[in-house]
Amino acid sequence: MTQSAHASENIVETPFESALSERYLAYALSTITARSLPDVRDGLKPVHRRLLYAMRLLKLDPAAGFKKCARVVGDVIGKYHPHGDQSVYDALVRLAQDFAVRYPLIDGQGNFGNVDGDNAAAMRYTEARLTEVARALMDGLDEDAVDFRETYDGEDEEPIVFPAAFPNLLANGATGIAVGMATSIPPHYAAELIDAALHLIKFPRATVTKLVDFVPGPDFPTGGVLVEPRDAIEKAYETGRGSFRLRARWEKEDTGRGTYQIVVSEIPFQVQKSKLIENIAELVNDRKLPILADVRDESAEDVRIVLEPKSRTVDPQVLMESLFRMSDLEVRVSLNLNVLDADRTPVVMSLRQALQAFLDHRLVVLQRRTDHRLKKIAKRLEVLAGYLIAYLNLDEVIRIIREEDEPKAELMATFKLTDAQAEAILNMRLRSLRKLEEMEIRREHDALKDEQAELLDLMGDVAKQWRVIADDLRDVKKRFGKDTELGRRRTDFAEAPTAEIVPIEAMIEKEPITVVCSAMGWIRGIKGHVALDEPLKYKEGDEGRFVLHAQTTDKLLLFASNGRFYTLGADKLPGGRGHGEPVRLMIDLPNEDAIVALFVHRPGSRVLVASSEGRGFLAEADALIASTKNGKQVMNVKDPVRAVACLAAEGDAVAVVGDNRKLLVFALDEVPVMTRGRGVILQRYKGGGLADVTVFNRADGLSWRMGGSGERTRTEHDLAVWEGKRANMGRLPPKGFPKNNKFGLR
Repeated sequence: MTQSAHASENIVETPFESALSERYLAYALSTITARSLPDVRDGLKPVHRRLLYAMRLLKLDPAAGFKKCARVVGDVIGKYHPHGDQSVYDALVRLAQDFAVRYPLIDGQGNFGNVDGDNAAAMRYTEARLTEVARALMDGLDEDAVDFRETYDGEDEEPIVFPAAFPNLLANGATGIAVGMATSIPPHYAAELIDAALHLIKFPRATVTKLVDFVPGPDFPTGGVLVEPRDAIEKAYETGRGSFRLRARWEKEDTGRGTYQIVVSEIPFQVQKSKLIENIAELVNDRKLPILADVRDESAEDVRIVLEPKSRTVDPQVLMESLFRMSDLEVRVSLNLNVLDADRTPVVMSLRQALQAFLDHRLVVLQRRTDHRLKKIAKRLEVLAGYLIAYLNLDEVIRIIREEDEPKAELMATFKLTDAQAEAILNMRLRSLRKLEEMEIRREHDALKDEQAELLDLMGDVAKQWRVIADDLRDVKKRFGKDTELGRRRTDFAEAPTAEIVPIEAMIEKEPITVVCSAMGWIRGIKGHVALDEPLKYKEGDEGRFVLHAQTTDKLLLFASNGRFYTLGADKLPGGRGHGEPVRLMIDLPNEDAIVALFVHRPGSRVLVASSEGRGFLAEADALIASTKNGKQVMNVKDPVRAVACLAAEGDAVAVVGDNRKLLVFALDEVPVMTRGRGVILQRYKGGGLADVTVFNRADGLSWRMGGSGERTRTEHDLAVWEGKRANMGRLPPKGFPKNNKFGLR
């Protein structure tokens, strides 16, 4: 039979949808349970657990010497974790970074990165060993405290979970994105977690509200100040979901003669210092925060960011509140306590449930370690009992060993020994037959009997087991508590200051400027109000398009042919020297779209917008301001229709003229106010589209600019012939109306 025939026999017909769903489900489950979510019992993901276990087998204890990280990574990916070496090394590096992990599990030697965001050196240059916290997590692995499973290749074993004498899940936190779910657990103060756990042992029905008395909030390795209200923290811990408002720590530093500077000594968790300073520097350069003059990084080993105010009159509280709003000096740290429970099931837990799961695991570990010890004692007592029988019948034992062909069987039959006892007697050394050895064996036997009785009593008394767990927790608290450098709380609590925040517009110095935008879209702001008809210089091949007076505190609205409104700050325009800059660098205006109108935003005003198909509507100017460079879609247009007009709705009548040279005049009241849409029909056409539109006061008459080089205008007061209802076709305009069908007033 050919190979292709064999292959065809193995083909199983199955619906594509079924095959895809089965494989995707397998991938999702693998990602959730074996990669992204931590175990509630030891707070570790598989890669972290395998890293620590491999280092333990390499005997990289805290008191031992360091070994190259490349050696550790090699062992991990070779024996336990068949993934990329760089991903494993990245996990190792993070466990060693004291600015990323509240209680580092790995002690690194060499360049392990920094708070600026610089990467660690290559694994061949760095070295590592375990910390005391990691040792506490693995204490009891050799005492059957947890289950083991085969490694991926079946050649070795690895622990499914660590005994975890340290509350690692909440103390160090975790982040991860799985398939359809994610986890985000900020780090906490271990001493507070242990106090809460001790209270939970004593009062199993304690509420989250009570536990928050012990755990008032997270504790971040980079410090900072938590300004989240107590009720919001309680709700987050109750539901397992929420966020915490974290600010940088700062202080005012006098520099003499009434001047001062602000020094930031701690930045929020997971904020890269270099990017933070770049962000603040951009605020200064873009004049988005005029009350800040400069920012400097004077950090050495400690963080020291210096902020210089514009003048001594600037209130430091106002400056900092503005920076908190506009930069990462304030962040929100999310809480999503999504973990794998003891049954490997993803579940979002409350603070109480997470602590209880940790305590339940400690109870199981204690019982298993006690049972393991009891088995060891029973086995040793069995051997010691055999030794004592041998001492009591020493001559007969020696005779049997010397003379019998099957001494083991004869010993078992003569003295009613077990197989293990007989084997132990046969393996005794002659030097062990001295009298002193017999006395030591009796003492060991009595001591083991006493220990056995205590352990049996412990196994039968759950209350006593909880007391042992409580004592163990107190010992952990003492080892990593407030009296140690690692154990001091780093994040403080405070209420958010109620300083009045001055709007950014109010910080901008009000100065008159003339806004100039050319036909090719080059924009600039010339200081002062120059005459609107004054000749200005433009790039070769370019010409003037918009010239208007404004103040630096104004916002400019730009309407484009795609129907979007864009917002520009008048204070951010390039200076009048030169030809300015392309406006497309300041906003995301596609190259295929043209600028239709540019005007100063006047609060409370309205504008009329119209498209090439003769549709239009009124829009509130306050609703046109866009908060992003991408602008705000107001008029919906679809090729080949384009937005062609935007003008102030100042008057009581509208005049529309089409490409077909038909003029229609109707009341402005007939045009609705809309926030977004295609608009209503202003004028109906058989062919062509809208040529121009204007808004005017009926009593003043309709004006248009005459042809030629002059600035002459003509006004028609008798408009009865052209007046009608909106959406009519209109009639031919009066004699002398411009041949280009434009009113020429904009």
